[in-house]
Amino acid sequence: MKKIYLLFIFIGLVCFSFTSGMQAQSNLFERQDSKRSQKIDGLRVFPNPATGDIVYITSTKQLTKTITIYTVLGKKVKFEVLFGKELDISDLNSGVYVIKITEGEKQATLKLIKEQ
Repeated sequence: MKKIYLLFIFIGLVCFSFTSGMQAQSNLFERQDSKRSQKIDGLRVFPNPATGDIVYITSTKQLTKTITIYTVLGKKVKFEVLFGKELDISDLNSGVYVIKITEGEKQATLKLIKEQ
């Protein structure tokens, strides 16, 4: 009987040690992910809603930006590396889009509306 109790205690300790190890790893990934999702300082996308074929994207640092535009269903419709401020959206139809902007290590996700 004592052997069974000792066996249960041993199994419990082993399971507990593996569970805490997985917890530490998941916290590590959350911390790394939070570094990547920092907001871009002074980010501005205008005009929004866009009535023309050009949208201006500015920020405080004015670094090179990587722009990815998705439909609301998640389909990627445009990818561009932006060196200035002007983004040409003439190839997009009227509608609502999700625009993901990456500048350095920081990223932002915004809604973009294009009107006719």
